[in-house]
Amino acid sequence: MKASAQERQVVDASAPTDISVTIYRDPTRGVGDEMDADWPEGFAMISETRTVTLPVGHSTIRFDNVAEGMVAVSAIVTGLPGGTIEKNRNAELLSPAALVNGALGNRITVTRTNPATGEPVSQQAIVRTRADGGLVLQSGAGFEAVRCAGIPETLTFDAVPSGLSAKPVFSIDTQDDSGGTFDVTLTYLAWGFDWQADYIAILNEKPGPGDNNSQEFQMSLLSWLSLVNDNGQSFEDAQLLVVAGTLNIESDFEGLADPPVASPLRLTCYPLGSTSIGSPVQDYGSPRPLPAPPPMAFQDAAPIMVTGNRSAKASMMAAGTPSVMSASEEQLGDLKLYRVPERVTVSAQGLKQVAFLNRENVRARLLYIYACSPYSWRAPDSDFVNAEMQLVTKNNEEKGLGIALPQGKMTLYEAGAFGLQVVARTDLRDYASGQDIELDLPQSNQVNLSCGRIEEELDPNNIGTKWVKMSADIRNANPHDIKIRLLLGESGQWDIRASGAKQQVKNGFDTVELTIAANSTREFRWKIRSYMRD
Repeated sequence: MKASAQERQVVDASAPTDISVTIYRDPTRGVGDEMDADWPEGFAMISETRTVTLPVGHSTIRFDNVAEGMVAVSAIVTGLPGGTIEKNRNAELLSPAALVNGALGNRITVTRTNPATGEPVSQQAIVRTRADGGLVLQSGAGFEAVRCAGIPETLTFDAVPSGLSAKPVFSIDTQDDSGGTFDVTLTYLAWGFDWQADYIAILNEKPGPGDNNSQEFQMSLLSWLSLVNDNGQSFEDAQLLVVAGTLNIESDFEGLADPPVASPLRLTCYPLGSTSIGSPVQDYGSPRPLPAPPPMAFQDAAPIMVTGNRSAKASMMAAGTPSVMSASEEQLGDLKLYRVPERVTVSAQGLKQVAFLNRENVRARLLYIYACSPYSWRAPDSDFVNAEMQLVTKNNEEKGLGIALPQGKMTLYEAGAFGLQVVARTDLRDYASGQDIELDLPQSNQVNLSCGRIEEELDPNNIGTKWVKMSADIRNANPHDIKIRLLLGESGQWDIRASGAKQQVKNGFDTVELTIAANSTREFRWKIRSYMRD
C-alpha cells in the first residue's frame, strides 16, 4: 500500500561527496562547425555520491542543486536498500511569483512608506489573487492593488511555501524497514553542455628539405579541451571525462529536460481615470540609468591547465613549453573516452579550457595536391593555377603522436622576426591512433600547375575504348624540393597508365606523388580511358 504524503518523512541528502561529469558533444555539430557557447546542444552524464540517513518506513529523499537541464526520466539512484518507488522533479523554483502564488489565501505583511512622515508603516493583509497580472490584497482598509499607489511597498512572507526551493531539486520516494545511513549514487543526463578540442601547433623548423630528402619538419603540438556548461549549477572538484564520436540520438534531451521555472513578479496596475479622458500619466522624474550589464561569463573564464597554472594560450606557448599531463584514452564501444587526470570544477554558465595533450617533437610535412580532370582540355596557353596544400603526418609514436585526436580546430604558428605569427587555421575530424592525418591548408603561392588533356575532344561514341593522353606541367618556386600528389581519376571508373611514378589508390582516387626540384618545372604525362566499355 502506497504511503500518503503525510506518512512520508522528508530527508535531505547531503551535498555531493564525489562527482563525475562525462560530457558528450553536440551530435549535430559537424567537422568545422564552431561550438555555440551561448546555446550548447550537447549533454552530460552526471554521477553524484551523497549520504542519506533514512528513518524506518516510507520517506522522500530530496537531492538539491541538481542541474537545471536534468532529464528526470533518465535518473537512477543506486545504494538504497528499498530501491525507488517514485521520482519527481520540482517544476518551480523559489521566486517572487512563486512566493505570491504559494501564499494565496494566507496572511502576509505589507510595509509602506508614509508619504507625510517618511516612516515605514506595516499591516497584515491576505493575498487574494495569483501573481499573473495585478496583485490584490485584502486588509482592514478593504481590497487594494499592490504597487499602484505610487509609494514604496514591501511584501514580507512568514515562511517559504511547501515544495519551493531556491535550487533545482530531484526527489524520490523509498521505503526502508530498518533505517540507517547509506551512501547513494544519483546518476542522470543533463542538457546544456558541449566540448571541443582546440590545437595549437608551433613550427619549430622551417618546412624545407628535411632529413633524407623527406621534406619533414618538427613542430610542437598542444591541445586544449574547451568545455561549456550552460546550466546554473557548478560541479566542484569533479572527475571530468569527455567522449569523442557521434552518438545516434533518438530522444529530444532539450524537450525532456524541462528545467524548473523561476517566475518574476510582474505587476500590472488597474486603469485609473475614465475611458473618455484616458489614464493620467504620473511624472516620477528622470529615470535612474540602468547599471551596465555584467560581462558574459564565457569571456571572463580564464584557461585552466590541469597543473593549476593560468595563462592565455598564445602567450603561454610563446613563453615556453608547459608541463601538461595528458588525458588518458579509453575505449567506449565505438567511441573514444578521455579521462582528465586531475579533478576540475565545471563552472556554472562558464567556459573552461583544460590542457590535455602536449607533444614537442611531432614530425610532419607539407604536401601539395591537385586533381586533374580527364574532361579538362589543356591548351598550349593554359593558365597555371595554384595547388592545394595539406599538413600531413601519421598518428603514431614514430611521428611523435600515437593517441586518438578528437575533432576540433588547429591554429598553426611560425616564429618570425616579431615573434610567433599565425600562418594557417584548419579543422580536424576524429583521428584514431595509426591513421594518416591530412589537414587542409590554404592554397600555395609557390607551387602551381597546368593540367588536362592534350588530345582532341573526347568522342562520346568511343569514350570507353580510346586511350587519351594527359599532361601536367608543375612549377615549384620554393628554394627546396617539394612533393605533389596528383589525383588522376576516380578509382574504378578510369583505367590509368602512368610511367615514371608509382600509382596508388587514395581516398577513392588513383594518385601519384611526384618530387619537384627547387626552383624548377617538371612535366608529367599519363594515359587514361574509361572502364565503361561496350
